[in-house]
Amino acid sequence: MVDDRTEVIAAEPAVSDAVTGPARSRWGRPRPISFYLLLLPLVTLVPAFLYAGLVLERNNEAQREVVETLVYGTAGSIAQSVDRELSAMTTTLRVLATLPSLDRGDFETFHSRAQAALQGSHSYMILLDDRFQQLANTRVAFGDPLGSGSDPDSARTALESGAPAVSEVFFGQTSGLWVFNVAMPVVGDDGRDRILILTRDAATLSDKLTGHRVPAGWKVALLDAGGTLIASSDPAMPIGEDFFLLRDTPDERGLIEQTAGELEYLAVVQPSLHSDWRVVAWAPSEVLRAPFRRSFGLLVIGGLLIAAAALLAVVWLSRLVGGSVARLARNAERLGAGEEVELLHSPISEIETVAAALAEAARARKEAENEIRFLMRELAHRSKNQLAVIGAIAKQTAKGADTLAGFDDAFQKRLQGLARSTDLMVRESAAGIELRALVVAQIEPFRPPDPLRVTIEGPPRRLSIHGAQMLGMAVHELATNAAKYGAFSGVAGQLDIVWSAGDERLSLQWRERGVEIAAEVGPSGFGSAVIERMVGQSLDAQVERRFHADGIEWRFEIPLAILEVTSSDAADPPAG
Repeated sequence: MVDDRTEVIAAEPAVSDAVTGPARSRWGRPRPISFYLLLLPLVTLVPAFLYAGLVLERNNEAQREVVETLVYGTAGSIAQSVDRELSAMTTTLRVLATLPSLDRGDFETFHSRAQAALQGSHSYMILLDDRFQQLANTRVAFGDPLGSGSDPDSARTALESGAPAVSEVFFGQTSGLWVFNVAMPVVGDDGRDRILILTRDAATLSDKLTGHRVPAGWKVALLDAGGTLIASSDPAMPIGEDFFLLRDTPDERGLIEQTAGELEYLAVVQPSLHSDWRVVAWAPSEVLRAPFRRSFGLLVIGGLLIAAAALLAVVWLSRLVGGSVARLARNAERLGAGEEVELLHSPISEIETVAAALAEAARARKEAENEIRFLMRELAHRSKNQLAVIGAIAKQTAKGADTLAGFDDAFQKRLQGLARSTDLMVRESAAGIELRALVVAQIEPFRPPDPLRVTIEGPPRRLSIHGAQMLGMAVHELATNAAKYGAFSGVAGQLDIVWSAGDERLSLQWRERGVEIAAEVGPSGFGSAVIERMVGQSLDAQVERRFHADGIEWRFEIPLAILEVTSSDAADPPAG
């Protein structure tokens, strides 16, 4: 005993520490609810903004790809338009080369015919001999003094290759403008080589560039093989100057990224199929990044506004929830101290639910304490009653017993019957004792193995503790007598137990069949006292016994008011 007491005392500080010490868990030190409320928008908003930034970047890349594709298509379309112009000029040269006046060397007639044919076409005809001296030029009247051609290179290329050649842009001596030529070699009837040229002002190609729509911020230029500007959609860029991009990469094609000055540029280069010219579409890289930066700026501003709103909401919720939780904690402390707890009202349903549960727990605790005190008093009262019943059983059993062994056997069996009724009362007292269960429990030790020899019928009926105790003892006595003299004493006896309930009374019939019982045989001594006194008097019942040729019958008429389950039955289970 000393060792056990020492062990309990040693264990007490650990229990005290577990209850009163700081809470420890796998989450570490507890934190206020405002911390978790602040953590919530961070956990939700930060990934959302990161994801939005990623989607924005992907969207920007997709838009960039769309713009690049559009620029590719526009540059290709412009290159095709220029090629059609060059092809048309080549076709025009072939048509002019077929004029008979050219073959005869009648240059005046040829000049007149060519001038008429080219009227309104923005093109002019020049005829050179094999030394590149001008023989005719529709820019001026025939017979005006003419010098050598301003573009001997393309003339020489056409003469040597025997095919049409497109020149680079150059400054024309006769026109005083930046022009380009398409030259084609021809041979006259006299067998001498000549070069037939269509010349055209470079500025006339500008409409080929401006007639195509390009994305905002993009510009388009037409360059010759040397990188000189032939035409541009930017009026500020003069014809004949070197283009500021592609100087170190003249043969580049496709998508190009280059730096000029302090800016980075993205350029798309599409070559001409009929010449060495190139169409270039370009834009500063900043133009492509601008939509992303604008969208990102809006995202940042929106994020800051949302974060500020979330922070204000967190502060408001912290005060709202924190105050409710603090009051809830005080109510929990009052509950632990056994004090009265008032119902806490909160705008948060979960907190109000817990508060209601605490108030209900406090009320239930108060009721339980009162109930325990009442049960203690009732237990003493029930114990006295049980002892009185046992004393009565002992006295009545002693009167009918001839020997000590007989007394012991009868007394033990009657105590067992009382115990079975008490077990039922303890087990089912909360809702009353079911009549069928009471009957089955009392006859079970006596009934024969064949279940068909016993019939139990009746509607469900709950009995009070007092009524079940008295009726259970009566059924026990009847079952004992059935085993000694009645239906259970032989091999063919039949027992029928039937009950019904009216408006005011419970009618119960005990009928034994298949056995002859003399009128003088039947319950006597304590059995008669139980049936007639305890059931008849204690339950204010009418008890009737009848003898039949094939067995005995008992009828009980018991007022329902005495058998009704009361609140004391439900709250105060009997002591056994």
